[in-house]
Amino acid sequence: MQPSFAGDNDPQLGQKEHLLAEWLRARGSVLIGFSGGVDSAYLACVAVDVLGEANVLAVIGRSASYPEAQWAAARDVAQQFGVPVLEVDTEELADPRYAANPTNRCYFCKTELWSRLTPIAEARGLAYVVDGSNADDLSDYRPGAQAANAWGVLSPLATLGFTKADIRALSRRRGIPTWRQPSAPCLSSRIPYGTPVTTQRLRRIEAAEAALRALGIAGDLRVRFHGALARVELPPNEVRDWLLPEAAARLRAAVIGAGFERVAVDLRGFRSGSLNVLGGVVADAAPNEVEHEAPAA
Repeated sequence: MQPSFAGDNDPQLGQKEHLLAEWLRARGSVLIGFSGGVDSAYLACVAVDVLGEANVLAVIGRSASYPEAQWAAARDVAQQFGVPVLEVDTEELADPRYAANPTNRCYFCKTELWSRLTPIAEARGLAYVVDGSNADDLSDYRPGAQAANAWGVLSPLATLGFTKADIRALSRRRGIPTWRQPSAPCLSSRIPYGTPVTTQRLRRIEAAEAALRALGIAGDLRVRFHGALARVELPPNEVRDWLLPEAAARLRAAVIGAGFERVAVDLRGFRSGSLNVLGGVVADAAPNEVEHEAPAA
């Protein structure tokens, strides 16, 4: 059975998409920062429908913080829906301000991205640079949004009030496979603030998450880097199953095989923005609930 979302039966969904189409027509042409995630995939598909391929370019910024699996998914969606794609290399890890991993790390990442994409839009005669930020993002700590504002990047989904649930529901209507895809921020978001971001650490995290996906974990998943320890956040409804001895042993072996020495399962499961909570950037939504880590076998 397919999961449902709050916006599936919302009669205003069609009106929202109509407003998005009008917004795009008024701009004429766009370059889209394209990660291949739920939001940017939906925006790119609608943009091509409304403006035509000649007036849309989806640009993927590739770096060590961008998972290979997400790159493949982005390419597949673009090919399936006729979205023109360009790939450019970004060098945020070469910026010591980014690599130091401060709480505003995303500002330096997005500054690097938009500083490369904006000249491409100008060179190709594309009128606006846009991203896939949605209305839910406005409530979280998003230093990357400051960089987008500084470069004049527009966020039509957020501006028009599209929630993640809206985008998933509308993507499913269009047959865009990313409608069911878990959220997938960059790999650097798994490293606690103040711990330097390195290519080696990113590759270890990526390998551990890929190994867990291979075990059949399909929902929201994070492998948080804590030196030799990997703290695994699983879909909350699956935590109990993966703590059973045989399953825990498989999980532990998968993560150890990726290069970690110890593994812990966060008993509260996946929590969006938990990096910001641990870093003291935002308050915990459940401040009276103590986070425990249970050894995985």
